[in-house]
Amino acid sequence: MGSTTKTGNGITKLTNCRLLRGDELVWDDLWVSSTTGRIVQSQAAFYDDLIVPNDVIDLGGRIVSPGFIDSQLNGAFGFNFSTVLDDMSLYDQSIRDLNKKLVQTGVTSYVPTVTSQTSALYQRVLPHLASSSASSSRDASSGAESLGAHVEGPFLNPLRNGVHNVAVLRRATSLADLESVYGAANLTPSTIKMITLAPELSPETTKTLIPALRSRDIIVSIGHSNATYEEASAAVSAGATMITHLFNAMAPLHHRNPGIFGVLGGLPSHSCPPPYFGIIADGIHLHPTTTKIAFNAHPDGLVLVTDAMHMAGLPDGRYPWRNGTDDNWILKRGAVLVLEGRETTIAGSSTLLINCVNNFVKWTGAGVPRALGAVTATPAAMLGLSGKKGTLEPGADADLVVLSDGDEENGTTDLAVDEVWKFGVRVFQKRKKA
Repeated sequence: MGSTTKTGNGITKLTNCRLLRGDELVWDDLWVSSTTGRIVQSQAAFYDDLIVPNDVIDLGGRIVSPGFIDSQLNGAFGFNFSTVLDDMSLYDQSIRDLNKKLVQTGVTSYVPTVTSQTSALYQRVLPHLASSSASSSRDASSGAESLGAHVEGPFLNPLRNGVHNVAVLRRATSLADLESVYGAANLTPSTIKMITLAPELSPETTKTLIPALRSRDIIVSIGHSNATYEEASAAVSAGATMITHLFNAMAPLHHRNPGIFGVLGGLPSHSCPPPYFGIIADGIHLHPTTTKIAFNAHPDGLVLVTDAMHMAGLPDGRYPWRNGTDDNWILKRGAVLVLEGRETTIAGSSTLLINCVNNFVKWTGAGVPRALGAVTATPAAMLGLSGKKGTLEPGADADLVVLSDGDEENGTTDLAVDEVWKFGVRVFQKRKKA
C-alpha cells in the first residue's frame, strides 16, 4: 500500500482482546475513531479507504465491553438530581463533575432519575437533565452522558410509596395533568425519556395516558404499584414496556394472583412481548435467588440498575435529602441506605453498576456475557437505542469498557474496570500497582 495509505485519521486499533458479541466473548480486533466518535468497520477502512490506524494497543487478552448504561440513577458522588439550587449554573456544574467521576466506574451513559417531587422542582430541573445528544455535543472529556430524564413519580400508589413522600403523590386522568406537573415543554423524549407510574390509580392511565405517552416516544414503566396481574397486563398491552426495580415497592407474588411479576410470563392475549424489568443486584434490595428467578422468567428483559442515591461514592454518614416537600436525612451504613426515623425502609442504593454485574454472575451462573448484556445491549434496546449504544458493531458510538476478569494476587474472579473510552477516546485508565 505504501505511500497511498492514509494516516492522521484518529483511528485506534485495539488488539489481543475479547469482544462482547451477543452472548459470547470473541477474540477479535476493534477499530475506533476519535474523529467520528464511532466504531469503525475495519475491513472497509483498510481495503476500500486504504486507512491504517494511528495507534495500536495490545490489551493483553482483556475483555472489551460496550460502555455501561445505568437506566436508574438518582445521583452519585454527593449530588442528587432531585435538587434545586438558587444558582442553577451550579446545578449544571455539579452534573459535569458527576459525569467525569461516573465514567470512571464504567458507566458511559445514564438516565438521571428524579423522584416524586413538587411540580416547581420538576419544571426547574428537567431542562438541565435532557439528553446530551440534544446539544450535538460529542466531547469525550465531558465523561458520562445523559440519555434523558426518568421521572419516578409523582403518579405512584401511596400504598407502595417506599421512601417517596406521600404528600406529593398524585393521580392523573389526562395528559394535561402530566403537563401541569412536569411542564408541557418537557414532555418530549429528549428531556423525559421515561416515566414510572402506577397504572391502577385510574382507568384513564391505561386507556389514554400510556398510549399518549408512547405516541410521544416516552417510555412508560410500571412501578411503586399495587397492580394486579390483570391491571399490569392491561398496562403492558397499552404500551408500558418497563418495570421499575422489580419486586421493590410493589405487591409481592401471590400464587392466586402473580401481580406485576406475572407479566414476565407473558400476556393472556400474546399481543405483545413481556416488558423489560429493572433489578437492583446490590445484595440488599433482593435475595440472590429472587434475582435468579426473575432472570429465568424472562432472560432477555433483565436490566441491571443501581438506583443509586447521592451517597454512592461517599463515606458512611448522615446525608440530607429533599423528599418532595420535606427535608429528610438518609443514613449510610456500608452499602445500606435508610431514611432516618424509618430505618426498616431502604432508601435507594449506594452501589456501583460493576458491583451489580459481578453479583449477577455469582447469583445466576448465567456467565459474564449475559451479565454484561444486562448493562449494555438490553438497556439500549429498552431505551430504543439499539445500534447506537450497547454494542460494538460498526457505526455505534465508541463507548467502551476494558475489563480484567480476575486478580490472582487478590484471589478474586470479579470483573474490574481497567479502562473506559468515550467516543473513541480513552478517558480513564486504572493506575498499575508499583
